[in-house]
Amino acid sequence: MASTDPDPEASSLTPSPPTSPRVPPEPVTSVPVTPAPAEGPTVPVGPPVVPGTPAGAADAPATGKEARSVLDDARSLSTTRAAAAWLATAVSLVILVLLIILILENQQTVQVTYLGLEGSLPLGTALLIAAVAGGAIVTIVGVVRLTQLRILARRARRREAARLKVKG
Repeated sequence: MASTDPDPEASSLTPSPPTSPRVPPEPVTSVPVTPAPAEGPTVPVGPPVVPGTPAGAADAPATGKEARSVLDDARSLSTTRAAAAWLATAVSLVILVLLIILILENQQTVQVTYLGLEGSLPLGTALLIAAVAGGAIVTIVGVVRLTQLRILARRARRREAARLKVKG
């Protein structure tokens, strides 16, 4: 027996309410907090209290020596050479996996011509060779620039040492 309803699934769906145009929310502004009534437990509002810190110390801005010591502590905790090495290793592994996927997905043989040499090799391999060549060029340029900067720094140190020797 055939149904007279052209789309039986459409009749089982409930109609959705009409949607209004999307209005961006208003910016949140700070509102003064009033203390809670003494009827129930209260929740402290404000910066966290660190044990051993004098009252009101969290509110006072750090100045002078305090600011420098806070910055030094933050710098010493931020990054170590070992952490940077592990991060570089992790990034390198991700790039290596992506390159392996690139090679495996591009096995079509292509004709390559370079400086008069001709040959055919898989597309993924050709792309890998191009990426390695580009990385080598960037590395060479970086080494040359670092060498220039080291030479300039050495000359500046020698001039400063000679100037201090003559002066003192």
